[in-house]
Amino acid sequence: MLLNAETALSTSKVLLVPYSTWHVPRYHEWMKDEEIQEATASEPLSIEEEYAMQRSWRQDADKLTFIACRPVTTDSSTNLNPENDSASNMIGDINLFLRVDDGDDGDAPPEIIGEIELMIAEKANQRRGFGKAALLAFMRYITERQGAILEEFVSGLDETMKAKVRAREELRFECLSVKIGQTNEKSLKLFEGLRFVKVSEEPTFFGEFELRRADLGMEGVELDMRQAGVEGYREVAYKRKE
Repeated sequence: MLLNAETALSTSKVLLVPYSTWHVPRYHEWMKDEEIQEATASEPLSIEEEYAMQRSWRQDADKLTFIACRPVTTDSSTNLNPENDSASNMIGDINLFLRVDDGDDGDAPPEIIGEIELMIAEKANQRRGFGKAALLAFMRYITERQGAILEEFVSGLDETMKAKVRAREELRFECLSVKIGQTNEKSLKLFEGLRFVKVSEEPTFFGEFELRRADLGMEGVELDMRQAGVEGYREVAYKRKE
């Protein structure tokens, strides 16, 4: 998605920056790890394929992504420099994949669902609150920028689906969704603690639970951020160019 190409999100506990070409080598190293492949249901890619994926996440209207980095602890939080999102400060990523659900037969009112994927790559950075902080900052951005996100998404649909979506009374997310392996208790606890609710008490055929959160109001997200101690949220100009 082009919307966030020049926007970083800075908080007291995490920095989120647009996924850019200089992040790819470090990301590629992470994705060689078999545990990460299993957790993210991913296949190993060549470095050339990884660059192609980065371009897709940057340009496609149905994808929104940030690289998660350690927080900026100096006054440079309003004026980022290349060190802030260098390989040594990268800790993971967070993505949103947008889709339209109009029922199995295509005859139900179309609903826009945003599916979240969150990864804190290395064990040394896990269980330190980075994942929760990244998720909350991401949700804050989605909530505030919902209109612009959905406008870019709908612009990329085929004309038939675009007309069906435009016919709805209001252009909005029906919910945010996440799919988590049934044995991934850490991630289940994280999302359930932020009011994501299981669609079913039984895992899917693929051994996953789907959890959804329908409350995307700003008041609820800001309350969650205060309770988690994620402070100082701000959008910061990201000036590094591809």
